[in-house]
Amino acid sequence: MSSRRSFLSRLGIGASTLGAAFGFGSPSAQAQSGSDSRFQPTRHSQDDWFDEVPGKHRCFFDTTTAEELADAIQFAGNYFTGSRNGYTLEPGELALIIGMRHQAAPFAFTDAMWSKHGIVLSKRAKFVDPKTSQPSMTNLRQTSLNNLAKRGVRFTVCDLSTHAISGLIADSVGAKADDIYPQLSANRVDSTRQVPAGIVALNRAQERGYSTM
Repeated sequence: MSSRRSFLSRLGIGASTLGAAFGFGSPSAQAQSGSDSRFQPTRHSQDDWFDEVPGKHRCFFDTTTAEELADAIQFAGNYFTGSRNGYTLEPGELALIIGMRHQAAPFAFTDAMWSKHGIVLSKRAKFVDPKTSQPSMTNLRQTSLNNLAKRGVRFTVCDLSTHAISGLIADSVGAKADDIYPQLSANRVDSTRQVPAGIVALNRAQERGYSTM
């Protein structure tokens, strides 16, 4: 092998030249090429809050219906239980967010809104009180969501859906949507953040390292 290197050296052929001739780049060149081609999403300050949620693991549940939200609430409990039993991790060590958009969005608002506009909210959510089969006049998910909030879970609600709901309520009571919207925004379930759009929050969560469900 040494004699071959000596022979190539006398011919003026270095290792890098020989590697290039056979299609092999140096490790540094390969790394450089890989880093240049790898996509990096743009970071926006509006999304920095994702990094402020403490946790060794990150998970985002995306919900668009009443049924999906009910499942997310159950699975959030399973996530905590499994993490504790299998990894001795406490809730404070897990970054967990549940996103509510489309038909799940009405559940982001408190009983104060449901008691006034339950018929509209139930219709928007395509949901009825299972005990009466009538529109619910209370947020039947509020207690469960507030209990999860006490364990550190954060929630998001779609602003586009909030505006749509505001319009529906306004039509039902003969008011202006711009007057209803602040009422909804002021009456969100604990630890709920308004995001520009639920689908955007899902995308940004993925880009910030959250596993999405």
